[in-house]
Amino acid sequence: MSTHYAVWIDHKEARVFHLRADVVDWSTVVAPSHHIHHKHPKGPEGVRTHPEDAKRFFHDVARTLEGTAAVLVVGPSTAKLELLRHLHAHDAALEARIVGVETVDHPSDGQLVAYAKAYFRDPQHRS
Repeated sequence: MSTHYAVWIDHKEARVFHLRADVVDWSTVVAPSHHIHHKHPKGPEGVRTHPEDAKRFFHDVARTLEGTAAVLVVGPSTAKLELLRHLHAHDAALEARIVGVETVDHPSDGQLVAYAKAYFRDPQHRS
């Protein structure tokens, strides 16, 4: 059984795809809503986040990847790099299984699955 996974992530959600030859299973991890609590703007940009929101979100994403052998992380912005920093600090074993980090805008699920399958077919990325 393949343990290849692809994760598309931004600051609102992570779409996690388990890629097998004939079937693709997927799930979504949603970041904590910014509407649950009143959050006062901080700093010059007026960021409205709770300090633990991102940590909780990245932890939840990491839990969905337990038992994987190879993970491709893609996304349009900095969330993919923030996930890597979180793994570096909190889950070095999973960080070691990240085989690639790519900038990908907002593909459909089908486009992302095709991209990830092609990525893992390349002998350089197989594990």
